[in-house]
Amino acid sequence: MNIAVIGTGYVGLVTGTCFADSGNDVVCVDIDRAKIDLLNSGKVPIYEPGLEELVARNREEGRLNFTTDLSKGVSEAQIVFIAVGTPMSDDGKANLSYVFAAAKEIGRSITGYAVIVDKSTVPVGTADEVRAVIAAETRQEFDVVSNPEFLKEGTAINDFMKPDRVIVGGDSKRAIDLMRELYEPFLRTFNPLIVMDIPSAEMTKYAANCFLATKISFINEIARLCEASGADISLVREGIGADRRIGYEFLFPGVGYGGSCFPKDVQALIATGARLGMDTKLLRAVEDVNCAQKSLLVEHLLSYYKAPDHPGSLSGKTFCLWGLAFKPQTDDMREAPSLTIIDRLTGLGARIKAFDPESMGEARKYLGDRIEYASGPYEAAEGADALLLVTEWNAFRRPAWTKLRASMHGRVIFDGRNIYSPGRVKAEGFDYYGIGRK
Repeated sequence: MNIAVIGTGYVGLVTGTCFADSGNDVVCVDIDRAKIDLLNSGKVPIYEPGLEELVARNREEGRLNFTTDLSKGVSEAQIVFIAVGTPMSDDGKANLSYVFAAAKEIGRSITGYAVIVDKSTVPVGTADEVRAVIAAETRQEFDVVSNPEFLKEGTAINDFMKPDRVIVGGDSKRAIDLMRELYEPFLRTFNPLIVMDIPSAEMTKYAANCFLATKISFINEIARLCEASGADISLVREGIGADRRIGYEFLFPGVGYGGSCFPKDVQALIATGARLGMDTKLLRAVEDVNCAQKSLLVEHLLSYYKAPDHPGSLSGKTFCLWGLAFKPQTDDMREAPSLTIIDRLTGLGARIKAFDPESMGEARKYLGDRIEYASGPYEAAEGADALLLVTEWNAFRRPAWTKLRASMHGRVIFDGRNIYSPGRVKAEGFDYYGIGRK
């Protein structure tokens, strides 16, 4: 098939590349000339394992092209994906201006029947608005469907190639049949393509992300209760996760969730509830717990340095941060807990030295010269009063303790992801503070 993908952000680029890899001719369109030039030079603007190699192969074999000319990309396409950003507005609502701008240009550019696919995460009712925008610009026949994405940063290629399920919301048999044909190569292991009405498909995406965010906030609140009561969250997690109704996935206590999806989607569903006259109490609690959790390591630091044997404030102290991205296997800094931690610590007069295997460039865009950027983990630890583990990259899981002792000024580790054994850390001569652990 001839496919057009509008937007070369995380979702659009992965989507377009994977469809090209299954034999389709794909044109990816973006208004950002610098990004298109970068892609045409063989590089990708985001870090995602395996993506750069996949882009290079499909460009070389002629199935994947990049352009800023939307009309050129769309005019021959049978299926057009809208995969532009829907950032959070100040009131928590999804900003749909990029979606509607893309829809308007699509309406002006299609030359025959096309299926227009909402791939961006959009509130219930958006497909109807997209349909109206396109219809105002063309007399060509078209259909609009909803096809939400369920990609996890760091494993997006595998998630796309081997999906748990594909959701298609539509009211046209012709459009749904085309979508079945498009996705058939990815569903050969009989994972389902689930067809439903468009509003239900739009809601499914938000419901999935908000449920996962709820699991994270739940285990973080239980971790706080463990700290207050003397229980150990690692043992509690083992006990409850063994229940098949609960499971272990997304049940990791830590310093909160971040990224481009969970924070935005929780807020957007809260805003949808408000628009419909509903008070989404549970979702507001999920958000409140997460916001508080991002500051938990700072609260532990303040408590530690107020103890009788560790007098003084945080002013003038040096703290090493291992990890800046919101999760491993990505360079994404959006809503990352590290940003909250750094804001709090620098506001208290502390000096920050940080290292992340992939997100140092992105971090500079957010933080400028407010922190020091080290070339490696032990350089970041040099002279530090304490080490804060913020992102659980594999490279941080087995530190050279002798080297760390030689580098650091202090002897305390604040483990924001519970990746270390408290007993082992203490045996190596460090004080240890985790999340909800004894």
